[in-house]
Amino acid sequence: MTTLTSEPGTGLDDAARTEPALSTLRRGLRLTPEFRTGLAGTLALALAATAGRVVVPVAVQQTIDRGLTVPGGPDLAFVRIAVLVCALVVLATAACAYAMNVRLYTSTESGLASLRIRAFRHVHDLSMLTQSGERRGALVSRVTSDVDQISQFMQWGGLMIIVSLGQLVVASVLMLVYSWPLALLVWVSFVPLTLALRRFQRLVSAAYMGVRERVGDLLAAVSESVVGASVIRAYGAEARTARRVDEAVERYRSAQTRAQALVALTFPASELVAAIATAGVVVAGTMLGIGGRLTAGELIAFLFLVTLFVSPMQTATEVLNDAQNAIAGWRRVLSVLDTEPDVADPGDDGVELPRGPIEILFQDVGFAYPGGPPVLHGITAGIARRSRVAVVGETGSGKTTFAKLLTRLMDPVSGRVLVDGVPLDTVRFSSLRERIVMVPQDGFLFDASLADNVRYGRPDATDEDLLLAFTELGLADWLDGLANGLHTPVGQRGESLSAGERQLVALARAYIADPDLLVLDEATSAVDPATEVRIQRALDGVTRGRTAISIAHRLSTAESADEVIVFDRGRIVQRGAHADLVAEPGIYADLHGSWAAQRRI
Repeated sequence: MTTLTSEPGTGLDDAARTEPALSTLRRGLRLTPEFRTGLAGTLALALAATAGRVVVPVAVQQTIDRGLTVPGGPDLAFVRIAVLVCALVVLATAACAYAMNVRLYTSTESGLASLRIRAFRHVHDLSMLTQSGERRGALVSRVTSDVDQISQFMQWGGLMIIVSLGQLVVASVLMLVYSWPLALLVWVSFVPLTLALRRFQRLVSAAYMGVRERVGDLLAAVSESVVGASVIRAYGAEARTARRVDEAVERYRSAQTRAQALVALTFPASELVAAIATAGVVVAGTMLGIGGRLTAGELIAFLFLVTLFVSPMQTATEVLNDAQNAIAGWRRVLSVLDTEPDVADPGDDGVELPRGPIEILFQDVGFAYPGGPPVLHGITAGIARRSRVAVVGETGSGKTTFAKLLTRLMDPVSGRVLVDGVPLDTVRFSSLRERIVMVPQDGFLFDASLADNVRYGRPDATDEDLLLAFTELGLADWLDGLANGLHTPVGQRGESLSAGERQLVALARAYIADPDLLVLDEATSAVDPATEVRIQRALDGVTRGRTAISIAHRLSTAESADEVIVFDRGRIVQRGAHADLVAEPGIYADLHGSWAAQRRI
C-alpha cells in the first residue's frame, strides 16, 4: 500500500524527481503515440521549410559572384533570375512551414487530449487512500496546468527543436561547402556553451519541478477557499484565508523567479559566444579572402549562414525554459500514471455475481491507514442474507472503516472479506458497484437537476420511475414543495438544498439503483427529527428483501434493526438484538442511554 503525504516534494512526485529528462520524454511519448502520427511527413515538411531558409545566403553569394562582380560588368539578367528563383523558393518554404505547423498542432492536440483522458481516468482509478494523500487542487493541476505546459512545449518548443536542428544541419553543411576552416571555427566557439548547457539543464530541471509543485499548492489553496467560502465567512477567517492564498501565490512567484533567473543566465552567454564566432569569421574570412581562398560573395553568404547557425543556439535558451517546464509537467503526470491502484479491478478475470440478497463474511480482517496504527483488529463476523444490521460505536471506533472495506473502497491489510462466498477482491467492479451501493455521510450532489442526480444511480430511469421512487420513499410531498420538482437545480455540490435535503436525494439515488446490499453510512445524521422519522419509515420499505447495513450515531436505526453490531477501538465487542443489548450492562446500553437522554432534552 502506498504511503502518501501532502507535503511539497513528497508523495506521488518522489520517484519522478530522480528520473532523467530524456527518459521522461521517451516514456511520455510512448504513452501518447498520437504525437508520432504522421511524424515522417511532418519532418519532411520541416526539412523543406528549413532548407528554404538557406536560399537567401546562396542567392546573395551567387548574385555577388556571378551577377555583380563578373568581368565585363554586372549581369542583370542573371540577377533577375536569381531574385525570381529566390522569391519562389521563399514562397514554397512558407507553404511548407504552414503545412508543418498544422500537422504538428493536429497531432499534439490529439496526443494531449489522450493524455488528459488517461490521467483523469487514472486519478479516478486510484483508491480513496491515495487520493486523500494528495490535495484535490494538486491532483487537478496534473490533468490541467501540467498538461498545458506540455502542450506549450510540444506546439512551440517541439517545433523550434525540429526547425532548429534542421537549420543547424543545413547551415553546417553549407558552411563546410564554402569554407571548412571557418565552419570549424564556428563549431569550436560553441562547444563550451553546449557542454555547460548540459550540466546547467539539471539545475533548471529541479527548479521547474519546484514550479509545478507550487502550481499545485496554489490551485489547492484557491479551490479550498472558494469551496469553503461559507465556513470562512462564518468564522470571520477572510484575512487568514487571504494570507494563505497570498503565501501560496508568493511561493509560486518565488519558485518561478528562481527558475527564470537560472534560464536568464544563458542569454548573455549565448550572445557573447555568437559575437565571438561572428568576429572570428570576419577576421579569418578576410584573411582567407586576401589569400584568394574565399570570394566576397562566399564570405557574405557565410556570415548569413553564421546567423542561421547562431539563431537556434540563442533560441535554445527559450526552448530550454519551456522544455524544463514541460518535463516537470510530464514527470508529475507520469507519477500519477505510474501509481498502481491498490484497489484494482480484476476486470475480465473477475467474478460476475448473480443478482439476489447478499451474504457477507469478514474473516480475521485487520486494517491500518498508511503510517498510522491499526484501526481494525481481527474482525470476524458474518451477516446473513436479507438481514438489517445496525453498526454502532463511538467516533473513531472503526465502524466507517468497516463499511469502506465492505464496499471495497479500501482493501484490508490482513484477512479477507467474502460476498456470497466469493472473495471481494475477485469480483468485477461492474458487478460489485451494481450489487452494492453505499450512501456516504456527505450525500455529494453534482451541479445538475435533482432528477439528473437521482438518475445517476440508474441512467435509463425515466421521470415516471423517479416520481414512483420518491412516492415509495414517502417523499412525494417534499418533492411537490420544490419550485421545479424533479427539474429543480441543486447547485454546485448541492448547495441550493439544505444538508437534510441533500441526504434525501442521496437516499433516492441509492433506492433507484436497486442494489442487493445497501450500506448507509450515517444516512440520517444530517436531517431534522421529523425528516428522520419519515426516512426511517421509508427505509423499512427500501431495505425489505435485501441485505442492509446502517452505520449511525442516532440509534433509532438500531432499534428497528434485526441485529446490532457494536464496535469499540477497532474490535467487535457486542452483537445481538437491540432489546437484548440494551438490557445488559455494556457499551451499547451506555450509548443508547446517552442518546435517549439527549432526545428528551
